[in-house]
Amino acid sequence: MRTAHKIMRIAYKVLAYLVAAEVAVQAMVMVWAIAGLGRWIDGGGVFDKAAMESAWTPFPEAAGITAHINNGFFVIPALALLLLIVSFFTKLRGAIKWAGLVFALVIVQVMLGILGHQLTLGGALHGLNALALFGTAIYAGRRLRPAVALAVEEESARAATPV
Repeated sequence: MRTAHKIMRIAYKVLAYLVAAEVAVQAMVMVWAIAGLGRWIDGGGVFDKAAMESAWTPFPEAAGITAHINNGFFVIPALALLLLIVSFFTKLRGAIKWAGLVFALVIVQVMLGILGHQLTLGGALHGLNALALFGTAIYAGRRLRPAVALAVEEESARAATPV
């Protein structure tokens, strides 16, 4: 196996796991924000459109909402697009299919996030799709492990066989 393919396979695996890790970060910052919102309201605070659009932060955990939005609109789609691009260079069967599925789930996730502001069912599906995205990204990264190990074994066997 050529060095370029090895590098692309490592990049593919890292990007797939980064997408999964970012989905976990998304859940963490959103729950952190909602927990802070609960404390804010319990203390008599009011969280409305004016509070969201103001320059001041009504409670520290509101930064989680901003992080969720920025991560979801920019970081995760960029990682998924890079994963898809890298998948073409891995020369591994199924890599393009799984990277394409991750990318498609990211697109659906962004659309459901936007839709969730208009239709609450969109918000519920946003959470469900996040689980599908997480699992698919993990699978995309893990499925590379046996193929890489097999390639290493084949190279070792070839090197050990006298010509």
